[in-house]
Amino acid sequence: MSSITVAKVLNNNVIIADHPQYSEVVVIGKGIGFNRKTRDRINLSSVEKMFILRSQEEQEQYKQLVPQVDEKLIEVVQEIVLHIMQSSRQQLNEHIHIALTDHLSFAIRRNEQNIAIHNPFLYETREIYPEEYQLAEYAIARINEVMGANLPGDEIGFVALHIVSAISNRHISEVKQHSELIGDLVGLVENILEYRIPRDSLDYSRLVTHLRFVLERLRRGEAVRETSSLDGLMKREYPEMYTLAWKITKVIEKRMRIPVYPAEVSYLTIHLQRLSQKKEDEPER
Repeated sequence: MSSITVAKVLNNNVIIADHPQYSEVVVIGKGIGFNRKTRDRINLSSVEKMFILRSQEEQEQYKQLVPQVDEKLIEVVQEIVLHIMQSSRQQLNEHIHIALTDHLSFAIRRNEQNIAIHNPFLYETREIYPEEYQLAEYAIARINEVMGANLPGDEIGFVALHIVSAISNRHISEVKQHSELIGDLVGLVENILEYRIPRDSLDYSRLVTHLRFVLERLRRGEAVRETSSLDGLMKREYPEMYTLAWKITKVIEKRMRIPVYPAEVSYLTIHLQRLSQKKEDEPER
């Protein structure tokens, strides 16, 4: 039966161990280090809710992080990661143990020092990643409860991006880049239309969702079917919104360094025209 051998106890919840398959590993589990000594053997089948960091790079980063972090935080982050796995029914990139622990530890310190960090892309993140946002709400609620913290709602958006990164196996910088880009594109639309789109409206949700799908298609290299008849119709019937759609695609191309298929302009024009019409239909304030 497979077992690991304790090489070093870092604290009650983290040990370094020799694994029969992965050599030296960092093992994270509630109480796994309690009363353990070097050379103790732990039967893998007897340990529930345990995570093993296999990557050498991840191991070294986590070893450096553990002494700087409250042990209670390590325990509650493990609980949160387990909840994310069970809710999403997906394996997570193991970097989430480091990224989430480090982020939350820093967020708690900032909050204690009354240093507020505003999240300008909170609405976009909630619209683009609703399931991950819900998981992040759970995470922040548990952190506040267990750690006696008072982390603000802005932190939900930041944590949601870490969850997206772990589930999609994409680097957090790429996930954050998409969220920021969508926020900037919405701002561009609002500036040109001179109309602030209500953040709780269906129009806002539709626009953000469409932009998200554009970016996702580009990331995956998916082509959009050419519709020359639709393209001609949009250019003829809605020239201003068609021009705005072209401006948006040029911003996307510049930021993502990927060419945007012309057909995207036509579909985007439809959404923009709907917004423009909504603005015209609203009574003057």
